[in-house]
Amino acid sequence: MDSSKQPRVLVIAEAANPRLTSVALIGYSLSSALMEVADVHLVTELRNRDALLEAGFPEERMTAIDNRRLQGFAFRFAKLLRGGESLGWTIYSAFYNFAYPVFERKVWKAFQARLQAGEFDIVHRVTPLSPTTASPLARKLKKLGIPFVLGPLNGGVPWPKGFDAVRRQEKEWLSYVRGLYKLTPGLGTTRDASAALLLASGHTYREVVTTDARRQSALYLPENAIDPARFPEAEEVPQTDVLSLAFVGRLVPYKGAATLLEAALPLLKQNKVRLDIIGDGAEMGRLKAMVAEHGLAAVVSLPGWIPHEQLHGRLRQSQVFAFPSVREFGGGVVLEAMALGLAPVIADYAGPAELLPGDCGWRVLFDSAETLREHFRERLEYLADHPGEVLAAGRRASRFARAHFTWGAKAGQIRQVYDWVLHNGEKPRFPFAYNPEQS
Repeated sequence: MDSSKQPRVLVIAEAANPRLTSVALIGYSLSSALMEVADVHLVTELRNRDALLEAGFPEERMTAIDNRRLQGFAFRFAKLLRGGESLGWTIYSAFYNFAYPVFERKVWKAFQARLQAGEFDIVHRVTPLSPTTASPLARKLKKLGIPFVLGPLNGGVPWPKGFDAVRRQEKEWLSYVRGLYKLTPGLGTTRDASAALLLASGHTYREVVTTDARRQSALYLPENAIDPARFPEAEEVPQTDVLSLAFVGRLVPYKGAATLLEAALPLLKQNKVRLDIIGDGAEMGRLKAMVAEHGLAAVVSLPGWIPHEQLHGRLRQSQVFAFPSVREFGGGVVLEAMALGLAPVIADYAGPAELLPGDCGWRVLFDSAETLREHFRERLEYLADHPGEVLAAGRRASRFARAHFTWGAKAGQIRQVYDWVLHNGEKPRFPFAYNPEQS
């Protein structure tokens, strides 16, 4: 292929919806960004079509495949087993692994003639993000000589030791036998037949890269990014006598909002910090009771969920993003806070810890729920007495996130991957804070 021309890419993003969050928003955001660096045709699930058109996605560059009946069955059955929509995601992933290959078989039926005719240079599966989901297309495309790009993939980060009670509260009982996913038909073939494996966490990298051949095709590439339009660059944050902390997330035990409140308690009582806990969930009642018991209504706010388009305005009122979550695959909310100039203080585990350069915030070591709370308290006490360090780290965090973690930047990184698999460039090396090959 002529390196001066944009590659023709069939992007598969079964979940791609600007109205939703999590995986569906990643699928939409990345697919849209890739249109700036490649000649993209998106194939997605029919349920996303109206939202994509409403957001301005060109109809002529999209094909919608109807797999709603089977996917809906998998979702409803998993919801019944896990006891809710926000619990037991290992269960949903397991059932979805049976539904998704049917979607790809429908994609093959719709595009087989065009692929065989050489209409596309690359096929790129963006979603599902799960590393446990096989792609029947991978082997077929390898036979046709069309590079198959898989990822970014992320998921299955182990629960840290000492958090089994929290794990059971999340209905993650299937995670105890998660290793059985390796028996998924076609999964090994999918990985071996991929021209590029984009792996979004150290755990996923180590789990997938088990042979020298896969190491040659593997790249570490986090899946999350920020939309500069939704998170515009902040003005200089004023230095104040009271340090403002923000937390954003579901109010469930593993996210750590209660841990954060307990850690900050002495500082809150001394009026040295203020705390904004944004989100909702099962722990809201407990948090409200703690605020009332300690008389903290003047320094702790619990607004519930805030619309995503309004979140940046709320976060700009804080200087520190305090996030003691112990099981984050990606940590997109940390990137959003960084982009706005907040200095993160995070639990040193999994996704967020891999995203954060050492000079842009602080990772808190822990080996139990108790030490997590104690070490968070120590770090917050230090920062309350050194506000200048907070502001400097926040400025560096914003520059780093905006340089490497916008959707435009990510599309540029993936364009380098496309050039590489099409033999128009060397294997990319990205300037991230973490390198799984050296860990």
